[in-house]
Amino acid sequence: MGEWVAAVIPAAGCGARMGSEIPKQFLELGDVPLLVHVLRVFESSRMISEIVVVVPRDAVTFCRDELLPPYTFSKISVVIAGGARRQDSVWNGLQAVDERTTIVVVHDAVRPFLTGAMIEEAVAGARTHGAAIAAIPLHDTVKRVAQDGLIETTLNRQRLWSAQTPQAFDAGLLRDAHRSSQEAGVDATDDAFLVERTGHRVAIVNGSPDNIKITRPEDLVMGEAVLAARENHPFPESQ
Repeated sequence: MGEWVAAVIPAAGCGARMGSEIPKQFLELGDVPLLVHVLRVFESSRMISEIVVVVPRDAVTFCRDELLPPYTFSKISVVIAGGARRQDSVWNGLQAVDERTTIVVVHDAVRPFLTGAMIEEAVAGARTHGAAIAAIPLHDTVKRVAQDGLIETTLNRQRLWSAQTPQAFDAGLLRDAHRSSQEAGVDATDDAFLVERTGHRVAIVNGSPDNIKITRPEDLVMGEAVLAARENHPFPESQ
């Protein structure tokens, strides 16, 4: 059996911080929904065998029958309902991937500026290490602050990285990590953390400062700037 790489795209959030009646993953950037920007990159990636899209329960029909068909995605195998938390939605997605799946790539539906190169590096990292995530080193000085608002210590930023997605995992490892977290009642917004807590170490691959997560209105403004810059200076197809 050859390698089967499934992408799980959790897109079931309500987007409360965006202050919009429309869930943020359906908001448009350059006249294209954020979710569609993401799906286009996975559709074009030579690494990806299938895509599972996880959306709010009341948006399944809308996405399947209205939002996605105009873009003729061939790799989307199913659009399913998510859960109350992000990790619940990822778990639902894990149940829906093809039984041949060897590696799962999880990516936030509101990070529209990932590249094909990030997917390839994450998958390669998962092959070698079992788990790998895109991340970037921190450049700001980071302070740990006590509850009284006073600084406790300054952290060594040379060893601090900001986690992003895509995140890629051996399929069995990720399933086991999710089951373990469910049994322990652990709540996390990052799949890598669930894997880390099992004792399995996670590798870092190159993310990008452009790979922003759009969660607030000001992020859309930044996103428009990144989109304009990319249109003026497009990346090579390999990226």
